Amino acid sequence: MPQLSPVTTQRVEAAAVAVLAVVVTVAAGYPWWSLLALFLVFDLSMLGYLRGPRAGAVCYNLAHSYTLPAALGAVAVAAAASGDRIDWLGVLAVAWAFHIAVDRALGYGLKTGAGFEHTHLGLIGKARRARATTDGR
Repeated sequence: MPQLSPVTTQRVEAAAVAVLAVVVTVAAGYPWWSLLALFLVFDLSMLGYLRGPRAGAVCYNLAHSYTLPAALGAVAVAAAASGDRIDWLGVLAVAWAFHIAVDRALGYGLKTGAGFEHTHLGLIGKARRARATTDGR
């Protein structure tokens, strides 16, 4: 069996999380279109790049880490368990996790301070194309 690279493994895992988010959305009775309606909201974190690459990376990474949607999801589940359903919070948490998962599956990882195109999953965009050109690929 061929060995998968860590980057490929993370991208496959992210795709699985995206599929799980769709399943949870449907199973919980949330509107399926909420995943699409909220999809680009989380990319507003890129506005941090107006302050420079370091600030941009911090803002982007805060919005593209599973920590905050997991915390929101935990609050939504705890509220539902106590009889106080907060559906909008559950929808937001699942849509947020879905966004992160799709981004990671497509290769858009967490950013480094070097700039938007430098991620933990490798280079993206112009930086990737430039490297491919200099490497002769």
